[in-house]
Parts: sequence; C-alpha cells; structure tokens
Amino acid sequence: MMNINFSKYQGTGNDFVIIDNRDGSISLSNQQIAFLCDRRFGVGADGLMLMGMANGYDFSMTYYNADGTEGTMCGNGGRCLVQFAHDNGIVKEHYSFMAIDGPHEATIHNNGWVHLKMTDVKSVETGTDYFITDTGSPHYIKMVNDIETHAVFNEGKEIRYSDRFAKEGINVNFVEHQADHLFVRTYERGVENETYSCGTGVTAAAITSCIHKQGEHDIKIQTLGGKLAVSFHNIGGGHFTHIWLKGPGTFVYKSSIHIK
Repeated sequence: MMNINFSKYQGTGNDFVIIDNRDGSISLSNQQIAFLCDRRFGVGADGLMLMGMANGYDFSMTYYNADGTEGTMCGNGGRCLVQFAHDNGIVKEHYSFMAIDGPHEATIHNNGWVHLKMTDVKSVETGTDYFITDTGSPHYIKMVNDIETHAVFNEGKEIRYSDRFAKEGINVNFVEHQADHLFVRTYERGVENETYSCGTGVTAAAITSCIHKQGEHDIKIQTLGGKLAVSFHNIGGGHFTHIWLKGPGTFVYKSSIHIK
C-alpha cells in the first residue's frame, strides 16, 4: 500500500487529480492512475497531473488521461496546475513551465482567471464540413446548428474510432455560433466520453472560427462547465501565434488516499 497526498482542481468542470512530485518520489502505474481517476472506486477525475521539476522553469507538467495513459497537452489542466503551483508556494507574476508539447507561460489575474499561453499552430486541415488541427492535442472541429441537443457522445465516438483516427485517437469538438460567443462541446479521447470542457478543444474551435480573418482576435467561449476565452493572432495560411487560453483554475479540496 502507498499513501498519496493529492489535490482536486477543476477548470470549467474539467476536473483533475494533482500530485506534487517535485521531489521525484512518486511513480504511478497506468492501473494506479486509472484507479485514482475512477469516479466510483477512486477520487474521480478527467485526468491526473504530476507537478515536477524542469531546469530553467518553475515546474514541469506531466498529464495522464483518465484511462491511465500519458496524454498530450491539456489546456484546462495547465491552468489548474498553475493555480496549484501558486497555492503551494510558487508565487510569481509570470510563470513558465515545461509540458509535453514544449514550454508554456502563464499569469494569474485578480478575477481568478489564469491566462495560459499555448503553442503556435502552424497548419489547419480544412474539409468539406470540418477542420483538423493540433493545439497541443489533436482536434477535429465541426460546426453544427443544434449544439444543445446534438448527439455529441455518439457522433464524437464514431469519428474518434473511425479508420483514420482509431489508432492514435482524436478529440472531437462540435461548435455553434451563438450571439457574441461560441458554444463548444467536446468528446475527449482517453476519457472516451464528453467532458464538461476541453481547453485545447476550445482553443482549436476559436482559431478555426477565424480561419479566414487575419489579425488579432479575442473569442468568448461557452462550455457545459462555464465560460472561457481565447485570444490569438491569425497571420494567415493556417498559422496562428500569441494564443492565450483564459479561464478559471479552481481548487476543490485536498486529501490523501491509500492505493495498492
């Protein structure tokens, strides 16, 4: 048996188990991670993060999917990890950390929102009724007109497990323009279900909504779990820079658990 101290955070309903591993003492198997993320038998979360050390940075981020596999970049998770770092003594005006897709910057604002700089996007595939791009994680984006009743789970699962994407998986986003914002719902690989919010997904939705509009943009986002915003510069040709994902990273509770 091993005793694990952890914290629970959520970013617009996308929830995470976070463990401070700056001393490098924690090593978890895929089965142990899946147990911790299990909503019936463990803590329950969409993913798990280890905060470690990285030379030249404030900390490192290692992200695991709810099924126990190591994941790609998680935008909501990144914001929550920055807030976790702040709450655990790393108090700065500007943060820098290393994730699987490279270095990130972040700031915490008085309204409780964390602004997280995402990696540049250098290409977007445009299909007949979809876009595909990578915002730290791969995303499929489809515009719809019935977002609140759309069969996100069924259609998302069908696309994620289609012949093209079945091996590596892809996150599937359904997006609708509503008044002054986008409403985004996402089926996430690794969770294999719809989540309340997906940070890299809303980032992908925001930039592709302005694929033909060069210049600076600041897009408001609505998800099932709450409000986010994405600002960026579209320099054309499917190339986007200065991408910032903005939203809350909220502490829920901390505790400990014994695991085998």
